[in-house]
Amino acid sequence: MKTAHDIVIRPIITEASMAGLAEKKYTFQVARDVNKIEIAKAVEELFGVKVAKVNTINCKGQAKRMGVHTGYRPDWKKAIVTLTEDSKTIEFFESMM
Repeated sequence: MKTAHDIVIRPIITEASMAGLAEKKYTFQVARDVNKIEIAKAVEELFGVKVAKVNTINCKGQAKRMGVHTGYRPDWKKAIVTLTEDSKTIEFFESMM
């Protein structure tokens, strides 16, 4: 069984993800083989918040080349987690603003 730290790999810090903080939407890179229920439980366990909904996106790895050799970066999964209205915010993201 996976732990919460195995499910949530890292936060995604971009301009678009920072714009969602006002609506209590937080973006994470997650393990590729987990579902929305496991993601919600992991975020609630790690940060002590209440999750309202989870949207997931499978992202294809970018094409890379070095000289004549071509290849792809690994595919990954992104989760956009929306918190409930009465839930507290995640302090890690608040320090980024």
